[in-house]
Amino acid sequence: MKDNNDMPGHLARRFQQIAVAVFLAEVGEAGFDLTPVQYAALATIKANPGLDQVTLAGLIAYDRTTITGVIDRLVQKGLAERRASSRDRRARELEITDEGRRTLRKITPAVESAQRVMLRGLSAKEGEELMRLLRKAIAAGNELSRAPLRELEA
Repeated sequence: MKDNNDMPGHLARRFQQIAVAVFLAEVGEAGFDLTPVQYAALATIKANPGLDQVTLAGLIAYDRTTITGVIDRLVQKGLAERRASSRDRRARELEITDEGRRTLRKITPAVESAQRVMLRGLSAKEGEELMRLLRKAIAAGNELSRAPLRELEA
């Protein structure tokens, strides 16, 4: 039997633990209370005004049933809002608020710092190679995920 450190699943889980801890520490130290998923959702809402929850979930590769809680927290914090859809009265469109825009602008240095800390044991070239290999492995396994990444439909 292989050692855990020879298993990609174990290493991916460990790196995820480290990534979340580093993100929360950097963002918290900067005075913000956002999780990595809340940040990804808020940034995606800003980039795609008016998108619905299902589309948002696909764009950030997050489970459709639990994205509601993420959006609820963004709304409670005054960073995003739900509006009735002009195309489908049963659907709700998501919009970023002015406070959400300010938060994204102010939090960016902490998020960028977190990314550097996550890769601090690697040279710049090694960091680029890790990112390339992660993207390649994720693309190859995307459809195996319970929450696959989806492209925005034109």
